[in-house]
Amino acid sequence: MVRVIMGAKGSGKTKQLIEMINYAAENETGSVVCVEIGKKLVFDVSPKVRLVESSDFAADTFQFFKGFISGMYASNYDLTHVFIDSLCKIVPSEPDSPEVEDFLHWLDRFSERNQVKFTITISADISLATDAMKAYF
Repeated sequence: MVRVIMGAKGSGKTKQLIEMINYAAENETGSVVCVEIGKKLVFDVSPKVRLVESSDFAADTFQFFKGFISGMYASNYDLTHVFIDSLCKIVPSEPDSPEVEDFLHWLDRFSERNQVKFTITISADISLATDAMKAYF
């Protein structure tokens, strides 16, 4: 399952994400990971959540990010939910680019194969969402 939360800056995405992360930390049976850029969530999420600072790993292309996610799963088969905060900032890209769509489709297939849920925020006006992206809202 892939879920995308999209909205302009100040629309409440981060607050919603923090609530979802903390809920998952208390209710999921496996490991919960949050990939972020910067360390802005460190005081807001449960210490049960593994926070990963993406810039520590130079995860700045979708090809690299796919490998990064695959590696996280390969090192922890108990992974049940991955949250990705600000996808288009972690991997510099336009929200309506074909690369973002391709990544979401890949993530959906990965999710199905490995039973890992993904929740992603994209900071952009929702009117920029393509039809393919809207399938994940």
